[in-house]
Amino acid sequence: MAIFSKDDSNEARGGKGGAGGNTLSIIAAGTTVSGDIDCTGVLKVEGRVDGNILRARQVMLARAGSIHGDVSANEVVVGGVIDGNVTAEERLELQSSAVVNGDILTRSIVVMEGARINGAVKMTELALVGSNEESHEGKDARAARR
Repeated sequence: MAIFSKDDSNEARGGKGGAGGNTLSIIAAGTTVSGDIDCTGVLKVEGRVDGNILRARQVMLARAGSIHGDVSANEVVVGGVIDGNVTAEERLELQSSAVVNGDILTRSIVVMEGARINGAVKMTELALVGSNEESHEGKDARAARR
C-alpha cells in the first residue's frame, strides 16, 4: 500500500506539487488537542484546541469548536469560541455564533450580526494606502521638475 511504502514521492502521497499549502487537517468533534499546532495548510477545528495555532494558510473554526490559545493565519473563519488573540494577515470572518475573547489584528474583517468580540480590534493598513502616498510624492516631484 502506498501510504506505508518507503517511496517518499509526491505521487505516493497523493499530492500535486508542493503539498504543504494545500493540505487539509481536521480536528473532529469530540477530539481535544493539547499543544501548539504549526501548519502551512488549511486547519478545520470541530473539536477543541488547547494551544496556539501558527502559520496556517486558513483556520476554520466550526460552531461547536473552540480554541484556547492564539491564532495566527492568513485567513480565519470563526463560528465557535476563541480564547486568545487572533492575527489574520488577510481576512477574518466572524459568523453570527462566533465569540473572540482577545485582541484582533487583521487587514480585512467581516462581522455577522450576533458575533461577539471581547477585546481590541486593530486594522492593518492596506498596501494601496502606501502606494497612494508614493504616487502623491511622485506627482510633486514631477511638478517640481517642470
